[in-house]
Amino acid sequence: MRARLWTVGLVILLGGCGVPTDDVPRAVEVPPGPFPTPITGGPTATGGRVDQTLCYVRDDRIDRVVRRTDTLPGVEEHLRQLLAGPRAPELDRGVSSALPGTITVAGAQVDGTVVEVDVRPAGEETGRSDEVLAFGQIVCTLTSRGDVTGVSFRRAGQPLDVPRADGSLTQGPLTTADYAPLLRHG
Repeated sequence: MRARLWTVGLVILLGGCGVPTDDVPRAVEVPPGPFPTPITGGPTATGGRVDQTLCYVRDDRIDRVVRRTDTLPGVEEHLRQLLAGPRAPELDRGVSSALPGTITVAGAQVDGTVVEVDVRPAGEETGRSDEVLAFGQIVCTLTSRGDVTGVSFRRAGQPLDVPRADGSLTQGPLTTADYAPLLRHG
């Protein structure tokens, strides 16, 4: 009898400590995503893969190329992949890069959510006149990341005046909005 009283008492006690129940099921709103992961710091995607955006040039406009990867690389690796240029399937689509011969990237440093890119002059006899596209490629690529809000440029340790799409110069930080008129849509 005593065991039975203990059991009834325990059931009553535990029944009062739980989560209240509803008479009918209720809908749960999914919070907006994508969500950062502890490993990558970048947004997650369906199936555990992430979108990695690289911005190249097609028809004198900045064109986004999305590559599916297992994890979003760090900022410096992401920049290295941009500098490596488009891959064969992307080249077949008519995508190219304004970076070779325009500016030379010497490195990048993350300061909070702003990336400072160190550049060296490409030289006087490059024959390139699409510097705004080259800077736009870097800015649009890096700010496509959830962990980067702006990009600034330095040369020899000093802030660099960088052209925006409208031809004005700024020392940054720059965002995709500064190059919006040059973005291909569709």
